[in-house]
Amino acid sequence: MPYEILEHEADAGVRGIGETLEEAFCEAARGMFSLMVDLEAVRPERAVPVSVEADTLEMLFVSWLGELLAQRDLEGMAFSRFEATIRRADGGWVLEGKAYGEPLDPDRHRPAVEVKAATYYGVKVGKDDGRYIAQCVVDL
Repeated sequence: MPYEILEHEADAGVRGIGETLEEAFCEAARGMFSLMVDLEAVRPERAVPVSVEADTLEMLFVSWLGELLAQRDLEGMAFSRFEATIRRADGGWVLEGKAYGEPLDPDRHRPAVEVKAATYYGVKVGKDDGRYIAQCVVDL
């Protein structure tokens, strides 16, 4: 499985695993949205652009997840597919991406828990056994 849900006392952890840093970020986003809705039921009908900047990869990762949650709320959407391009810029990092989904339909998407925020607790971004990982705890 390209993402994992990590046990945590009151919240949940998400870990994205990928061949590239971008893939790990996108899989972590899928993991986060899998906590909220049935990903298989969410059609990637509409693309919403997402852009974040940060000084470190860890900050970029938390910002990415936070911006996806903001877009969920602003657009009233559920997302199931993600694209990202990450590059260095001005001593920091920039992520340009897209989240694909559709307006939330409670009957079809079967909402579960609401993720309120991505946190810096347990944040880790890097390479492990030849694969990239991106993980943190999300506030439920």
